[in-house]
Amino acid sequence: MNYQLEKMEGKVKFTFEILPAEWEEEVNNVYLKTKSRFNVPGFRRGHASRKMIENIYGQGVFFDDAVNNIVKKGYSKALSENDDVYPVDEPKVDIESFDDKGIKFSLEVTVKPTVKLGAYTGINLEKVEYTVMQSDVDDAIERDRRAHKRINDIKDRPVKDGDKVLIDFSGKVDGIKFDGGTAENQTLVIGSKTFIPGFEEQLIGMNIDETRDITVKFPSDYHAENLAGKDAVFTVTVHSITEEIIPEADDGFAQEMGPYEKFDEYKKDVKAKLEESNKRRERIANENNIIEAVVNNAEFTVPECMVNTQLDYELDNLAQNLAQSNFKLEDYFKYIGSSVEEFRQERRNDALTTVKTRLVIEQLAKELDQSGKIKVTDEEVDAKIDEYVKAGPQNGNALTAEDIKQSGQTELFRNSIVMDKTIEFLMQNNTFTKEAKKEKSTKESDKKEPAKKNTAKKETVKKETADKAEKSETKDGAESSAETTARKTTKRSAKKTQE
Repeated sequence: MNYQLEKMEGKVKFTFEILPAEWEEEVNNVYLKTKSRFNVPGFRRGHASRKMIENIYGQGVFFDDAVNNIVKKGYSKALSENDDVYPVDEPKVDIESFDDKGIKFSLEVTVKPTVKLGAYTGINLEKVEYTVMQSDVDDAIERDRRAHKRINDIKDRPVKDGDKVLIDFSGKVDGIKFDGGTAENQTLVIGSKTFIPGFEEQLIGMNIDETRDITVKFPSDYHAENLAGKDAVFTVTVHSITEEIIPEADDGFAQEMGPYEKFDEYKKDVKAKLEESNKRRERIANENNIIEAVVNNAEFTVPECMVNTQLDYELDNLAQNLAQSNFKLEDYFKYIGSSVEEFRQERRNDALTTVKTRLVIEQLAKELDQSGKIKVTDEEVDAKIDEYVKAGPQNGNALTAEDIKQSGQTELFRNSIVMDKTIEFLMQNNTFTKEAKKEKSTKESDKKEPAKKNTAKKETVKKETADKAEKSETKDGAESSAETTARKTTKRSAKKTQE
C-alpha cells in the first residue's frame, strides 16, 4: 500500500494507490469473514463459493466492506508512519478512481495547528492581591453561627416573624378553587417573601391547629394571566411552628468551634484561615493572568472542529452530571427555557479560549521539556504515582503503583508534573507588581475574540500515553492537578479513528 503525503494550511492529504492484487486479496478476506451471512439455495450457510454469492447478490457484494477496510488500514498506516501529524477531526474520504488498475483514494483531514509562541518570559503584570476586611471575618463568623443553629419546636406561642411553619392552604378566586392554589404540609418561613404579598404577614399571630381565612391580591404582573390582579381568599391551617436559635458570638460558641478558650482566639483564627484562602486565590488569579498573556502573545488559528469538539465535551459533561440526579439534558434545557443550540452559541467564545489555552500551554510545556528548562525525574514520577495510589481508596480506585506502570499510564503522571512545572516556570520568570498594567495583545484576531481572564486556564493538556502506532484512537487524560484551573481538565486526544 503506497501513499503520498501533502501538507496544506491546517490540513494534510494522504493519497493511496491500491494495486489490483492487493484489492483482490482484501475482497477475498471480506468474503471469508462474511460468507456465513448469505443464504444460497442448495448450500449450508458459509459453504457457498465466492463466485456463487457474487452471481446471486451482485459482483460488488463485498466491495463496501473491502473499501472500508482498505481505508482504515491506510489511515492507520499513514498515522503510524507520520508522528508529526495530529488529526483533530474525522478524515474526508474521496475515491478518486476504481478500475482494473486498482483503487486510488485520498484522505483529507484537519490537523492540530502549529502554535508559534510569542513572549512567555519578562512579562510585567499587575499583581492580584486580596485583603481580608473586617466584614469578611464577620460574615465568616455569621456563617459558622448559622451552621450551628438549633431548631426549637414552639408549643406555647403564636406565629411570629422569622418562624418556620407547616401549613395546609386552599385558595379561591370568586369562590372557585384554581390550579396550584391548594397544598398540604407546605413549609414556609415567615418573612421569606416566597408567597404572594400579604400572605405571610397574615399568618403572624396564628396558633397551632388554628384555621384562618386570609385575603390577598395577586400582582398585576403575575405569571398566570387568569390570576393576575385578582383578589383571592386562602383558607390556612397551621400544623406546627419552629424557630431557629442561633448561638451568641461569645466564649461559649468559640469553645464549641474548636480548641479556643476565648472568642477573640476563635476570631483571630478565622481571619488567619481567610488570609490563607486568599493567598490560594491570589496564586490562581495571577497564574490565570500570566497564562492569558502568553496565550494572547501566541500566533495560530484554531480549527472550528476543535471548538465544536470542546462544546461536545462540555455538553457530555453536563448530561452526565444531570443523569446523576435522574435529569435528562433535554428536560434541563426546557426547564431553563434554553436549548442545545443556544448553549453552544453562548459558550462558543469560552470554548475557543479553552482550546487556545490548551494548545499554547501544551506547546510551551513541550518546548520547555525538550530544551531542558524543566526536568522531571523518575523519582518525581514514582512519588506522583504513589500519591495517586494512596488517594485511591477514597476515589473508588484499588490500583497499585505496579498496575499503573504495567498499563502504560506512567506518561500521564509525568505529563502532570511537566504541566505543574510549566506553570511554576511562568510564575518564576515573569513579574507581578502593584503598579504594572496588564499586557494586552495587539493582534487583530485577539482584539476580536479576547481571552477571558476567568476562563483562561480552565483547560490544559494531558499528552497521549499510547505509542504513536496507536494514535488513531481517541484517548482521554486521567490525571488532573489541584488548585490552578488551567490544570483541571484533561486532554481530549487529537487522534481519532475513522468510524
